[in-house]
Amino acid sequence: MRSLLFGLPFLLFVIFTGFAFFGTMRENPDVLPSSAIGKNAPKVSLQPLANSVPFNYDDLANGAVTFVNFWASWCAPCRAEHPTLMSLSQQGIPVFGVNYKDNPKSATKFLSELGDPYTKSGADPDASMGLDWGVYGLPETFVLDPDGKVLLRVAGPLTQRNLEARVLPALKAAGLAFP
Repeated sequence: MRSLLFGLPFLLFVIFTGFAFFGTMRENPDVLPSSAIGKNAPKVSLQPLANSVPFNYDDLANGAVTFVNFWASWCAPCRAEHPTLMSLSQQGIPVFGVNYKDNPKSATKFLSELGDPYTKSGADPDASMGLDWGVYGLPETFVLDPDGKVLLRVAGPLTQRNLEARVLPALKAAGLAFP
């Protein structure tokens, strides 16, 4: 019995190490998997945010490549990705914003200071939409095809670098043009 108790920590360590090792054996360990890839976008449930018009599920199948961006004013990486979102918006690419678990006044101030890149946006104060979409941290951006199917999930700031390294190849693989 005593040898079993002494061997238990070692056995638990071996089991944990095995899970950790096999967890890194994904095709690309830097990319988080998403069960939404290849499926229609999850449901949309938003509250109004300041002067913005919330988008709905039908807006996501708009005949164009669309970005759905989850963000918050308290999120430093959201501030870092903001110029990329502004650039996409200025190119005429639909970017829909989901203000996630944020203070509405802070969110409005954030957009007035940095500019509003969102075609339409709304608030998800209780994280119910984020839960449906599988959001676990901010920022997160989902790239949708013209029919509203999820092509890609970008966890972390959407930068020019990951636009070129991940988004453009995913669009090309789907046979879609991108400005």
